[in-house]
Amino acid sequence: MKLSVIQQRSLWWAISGVFILAGLTAMVISWRQFQAPLRPGLDFIGGTRLQLERDCSDAANCQDPIGLATVRGVLAKQGLENSSLQILGDNRQAISIRTSPLDVEQRAQLQTALAEAIGQFDPKAVQIDTVGPVIGRQLFASGLLALLVAFAGIIVYLSLRFQLDYALFAIVALLHDVLITLGVFSVLGLVLGIEVGSLFVVALLTIVGFSVNDTVVIYDRIRETIKLNPQRHINDIVDDSVNQTLARSINTTLTTVLTLLAIFLFGGETLKFFALALIIGFICGAYSSIFIASSLLALWRERSGQAVLATAQPESETLSEEADESA
Repeated sequence: MKLSVIQQRSLWWAISGVFILAGLTAMVISWRQFQAPLRPGLDFIGGTRLQLERDCSDAANCQDPIGLATVRGVLAKQGLENSSLQILGDNRQAISIRTSPLDVEQRAQLQTALAEAIGQFDPKAVQIDTVGPVIGRQLFASGLLALLVAFAGIIVYLSLRFQLDYALFAIVALLHDVLITLGVFSVLGLVLGIEVGSLFVVALLTIVGFSVNDTVVIYDRIRETIKLNPQRHINDIVDDSVNQTLARSINTTLTTVLTLLAIFLFGGETLKFFALALIIGFICGAYSSIFIASSLLALWRERSGQAVLATAQPESETLSEEADESA
């Protein structure tokens, strides 16, 4: 079965448009709540994060899940009512609290008050991280700079290896992948309170690298086919090139996503959402390489008068040339 990429390109663009629009809407709502398009983690805004888990060696200590209302009441008494809370674990016996920067004494007071309200914590499971706001801003600026440098490098590389229009549409496809990933995490931040940190920037850079590699494979096949058949229309060339590389794109993405799914399910809280970002981005990368980058290139070549690079010679002229050569 042959996939008709060009014939149904309006459908592919519409699907992408819906996801991007939904993500942008979520980012606008997130900006009003958090002054950022995504719910920022400790890495970016600074502060103190405490991750506490009940000591369930005493069964009576873990009979009921932790109640957010109870924890918020404790935080309000400590003057930390604007803190961010998240219940962790399937059994809801752990909690993550992000507050303004706390010194050692303030952290000890908060832990004592929480232990009195919701039960004793396992000292081996206590995690405390503190990041200053200056470092958070530096991390954000460094992450943004890394993305811009990656995009610029990709444009230069693809312009040298292919042509400028190839490079520009590859960047459009990469922006498509990044925007959808950002949109999904913006929604998750609003609905589930999921925060993004420096690992999320690493995930975006990884997505960019994976996606452009898939796009290069398809573009390389398009370029080879154009050289071999310059008289063919660009729409036919793109359709054939995509279908010839389709199995490779699906297999590469599927095997990678299966590995990431294992990390998401069994890799622990630290890597869970990093793996999720990669899963979303890699799937979007395969989609954009197949349906967005290739179809945009075909449309541009068609509109710019480069749909057919060479006109096929009439049959009479071809026979005449062959007769001259034999003579």
